Amino acid sequence: MEYQYPIDYSWSTEEIIDVIKFFEAVEKAYETGIERDELLRHYRRFKEIVPSKHEEKTLCGEFEAISGYSSYRTMKKVKEASSGDRIVMNK
Repeated sequence: MEYQYPIDYSWSTEEIIDVIKFFEAVEKAYETGIERDELLRHYRRFKEIVPSKHEEKTLCGEFEAISGYSSYRTMKKVKEASSGDRIVMNK
């Protein structure tokens, strides 16, 4: 993709990489599909880095504005799915 991911430069390099991996997993859900458990693993790590709901909404809103992919709708679908399911989002 031709855009920059929303990140906080106070995070460590490892944290930045892990947040980007979460956003890439959301992209994958829209583009090709992704296993529910893999996406959930990335989200859980994202929440370790971004525990604040407000900051999560801000970052995910910025990501949706630049990419067109909704982290909120993706994670809602993940929570409704069962382990082993494949998450495929429609744009």
